[in-house]
Amino acid sequence: MSRSFRRIGVLGVCTAAAVAFGAVAPVAADNGSGFEFTLYAKEVPAPGGATSAPPSKVGETFTFADDLSKTKGGENVGRDGVFCAVVRVSGKTVETNCVGTFELDGGPGGQLTGQALTTFDTSAGAPAAFDLAVTGGTGDFKNARGYIRSTPDGDYQRMDFHINAR
Repeated sequence: MSRSFRRIGVLGVCTAAAVAFGAVAPVAADNGSGFEFTLYAKEVPAPGGATSAPPSKVGETFTFADDLSKTKGGENVGRDGVFCAVVRVSGKTVETNCVGTFELDGGPGGQLTGQALTTFDTSAGAPAAFDLAVTGGTGDFKNARGYIRSTPDGDYQRMDFHINAR
């Protein structure tokens, strides 16, 4: 499966990405009850996994995992795991429903969950940018809501987090 196709779900559904808030020096948002920060997701190759054509049939599934860092090639500050299912195919256009979990290292700490219904052209070299809904969390993120903007950035996915912590 191609890396671009798998990263479309990055919470990097995808992709699709989280870090200790203290490590990224979050900027207070939403009157002090939220955070905004950016992380970079780099896909972790599956052991012995060769890339192949992307799934093209409704019901096919795929998974992927990313290491997360504050900067491209920087120290890992978290990880994610994503599961996607193809829900619609029309020519070269594929829609996937992806669900993922981002684990943050450090304090505050915990996990964030998110999901997205993504549409993309399988003939494109890289997925277009998309938003993931933050659906909840654990630990310090137990009331988290917001969204994550995932944008292709070379061999990485740039993940811009916009979290409301109320």
